[in-house]
Parts: sequence; structure tokens; C-alpha cells
Amino acid sequence: MLPLFVLMETRNAGVDVIALNLLLVFAVFGCVALHEVGHALAAAAYGIRTRDITLYPIGGIASLERMPEKPLQEVIVTLAGPAVNLVIAGGLLLGLLAADMAFVFTEATEPSFVNVFVAELIFANAVLFLFNLLPCFPMDGGRVLRALLSIRTTRLRATEIAVQVGTVVAVAFLVAGLLIPKTSLIFVAVVVWLLGQAELGGLRIAEARKGIGRRAREVFGGVWVPAAPERTPLPADAAADLAARRFSGLAWDAERRVWVQWVNGVPVRDVAT
Repeated sequence: MLPLFVLMETRNAGVDVIALNLLLVFAVFGCVALHEVGHALAAAAYGIRTRDITLYPIGGIASLERMPEKPLQEVIVTLAGPAVNLVIAGGLLLGLLAADMAFVFTEATEPSFVNVFVAELIFANAVLFLFNLLPCFPMDGGRVLRALLSIRTTRLRATEIAVQVGTVVAVAFLVAGLLIPKTSLIFVAVVVWLLGQAELGGLRIAEARKGIGRRAREVFGGVWVPAAPERTPLPADAAADLAARRFSGLAWDAERRVWVQWVNGVPVRDVAT
């Protein structure tokens, strides 16, 4: 799709310009992939696996099994991606300078195709580096902001604040895109806002599930009292039935008005609620 878009945008240009832009498209996508690999390698250092890496027209996503909950670890994993772009830009710049110094005595008056390509790729990586550091959640800068905020508050509240800051940045992109006008800025603003809201919603659901789990443990597992061997937790016929079925779970003992935990047909403890 993107190569076709490049061809349409440069249909009146020369072959060298079309070739340059096509090469840049694939090279930039390669740099984006390396950016995501940087995240994955940093996460692997903390024992976090990466399910997959997906590239989109506006960037890429490394799907980690989970994000580190320790703020410093999250900052390191997050900054590993932009650091890759910085290293690529720096390496290409040094190579370009070395090449210019090697050919300083040549009579060439115009930059070569390779020089232009490398210079454009350096610029693209610099843009990727700076753009990803904007405090626009869930971009890298927004995640760093969330990690720093979570030092003093809960992870959910830190995410809410980071998403609010990201919304302000997205609105700024939207206004700029309408005023310039620039469709790409409008598209980026909408996508960034939607991704931020989606991740915030997912975290709220996860926190709600944790709350339900904590409440369930409070009700069903607050104080465990070992069942006395000499007592029959249930009437003999009911106990025999549960034992015969090798029942595992909680059963209500109406006589003593307690829940009894059974494991493979054996009563192991009472649950005081």
C-alpha cells in the first residue's frame, strides 16, 4: 500500500526520485522494526517475553506479555526503542561524515544518490526519536510519563493522567493538521487518542477484576480454620456423596453454618466468612 502511495505522490518525478522514496519507505520500516526489537530485547532482560511485533503505516507495536510494573524497569524498556533510532541516526551520521571526508578532494559538486538517501534516513530516525518521546500516551514518551507518575500514585491513576496529557497533545496535532492543513497530522492525532483510550479502558477492566478477586478472597478466604478431624462437616449421607464423587470446592454445612473446602472428596478446612 505505501509503495503504491509513494508512486502516486511522485508520478511526475524522475526515476531517481521515485527510487529514492521507495527505498526510504522500506528503510524507515526497517528502522521501525528495529525500534520494536529494542523494546523486546530490553523486556527480555527482565524475563518478559514478546508475543509478536506488528508494523502499521504509522509505526509498530511490540506485543509484550506484560509491561514491567516497577517504574525504573518500565522506563528502561520504553526508552530502549527510541535509543535504537538514536544509535542508527548517529551511526549513519558518522558514516556520512567519514565518506565526505574521504571524498573531500573530488570534483563532485552535487551530493550523490547514496548521500541523499543516507541523509534522509538520518532525518527520519531523528524524527522517530523525537516524535516517540512526546508525552502522548501510549507512545514511548507517554509511557515514561506514566512510569514516573506511578512512583507517587497508583498505576491506574498515573495512566489516567498520562492519557489526559496525551489527549492535549493529540488535540494540538488535530488543530495543527486542520490549520496547515495536513491530513497525516489529523490521522496521527485520532489514532493516538483512540489507542490511549483503549489502553486506559483495558487497564480499568484489569483493575476491576483484581478488585473482584480481592473481595472474593475477603469473603471466602479471609480466615482459614482447619476442620477438626473428629467432626463430620456434613451429614453422613451428604459427606459420603461428596467423597464418592471426589468433590473439590466449597460446600455449605447447614448444621454448623460454615463453608467447608473439599479437595478430591476430603474435607480439608472450614472457611470463616
